[in-house]
Amino acid sequence: MPYTYMVKCFDGSFYIGSTWNLDRRIWQHNHGTEEGGARYTARRRPVVLVYFEEYDLMIDAYGREKQLQNWSRRKRVALMEGRIADLVKRMPPDGERSADAGT
Repeated sequence: MPYTYMVKCFDGSFYIGSTWNLDRRIWQHNHGTEEGGARYTARRRPVVLVYFEEYDLMIDAYGREKQLQNWSRRKRVALMEGRIADLVKRMPPDGERSADAGT
């Protein structure tokens, strides 16, 4: 089953990806590039899985990965915390900055 996932890195940043095997992919991220992990997470270990979505098709998981990668940190945190109402009502569209941007 394909997944889109978000991990939180040791430095507080997020990494978003898609995979067929979620457990294996998180293990790879935590064991470095020699084991198939991403270069980005190799320097920011350990990583912790904070959010995932399951899909029927990998193309859908990959499309969602690309969508989330373009989201602001604020929107990613709202999604991760399950604050869906914040995503719908209070967040400016991607690419627009709100008056309190940067806080």
